[in-house]
Amino acid sequence: QVQLVESGGGLVQAGGSLRLSCAASGRTASTYNMGWFRQAPGKEREFVAAFSWGGGATAYANSVKGRFTMSRDNAKNTVYLQMNSLKPEDTAVYYCAAARHWGSWSQADFGSWGQGTQVTVSS
Repeated sequence: QVQLVESGGGLVQAGGSLRLSCAASGRTASTYNMGWFRQAPGKEREFVAAFSWGGGATAYANSVKGRFTMSRDNAKNTVYLQMNSLKPEDTAVYYCAAARHWGSWSQADFGSWGQGTQVTVSS
């Protein structure tokens, strides 16, 4: 198991940027594939982005491709989600998650979750 703590959420105007951080702790934290999900009010939680632990592979939801960039600092056991050109529809609680396997973006494949951080984009 790995423990995850997100930070960096807040209120931003449309077109602005935010960077979310997720610090992972645990003996094997650096060996997990990491992901970001989000849940808007009244909607189901959805996949946003993922970053593999070894090869640097990334994956993005179509809705954020070209605007969001996920990165990873293995030395700090921290992943980041740089969000640019934010839109009001990006408003949601953003969750960091960890998975053993790469290639599936289903919530069920991510066994560890952070508490979430609120991102609000005003129009």
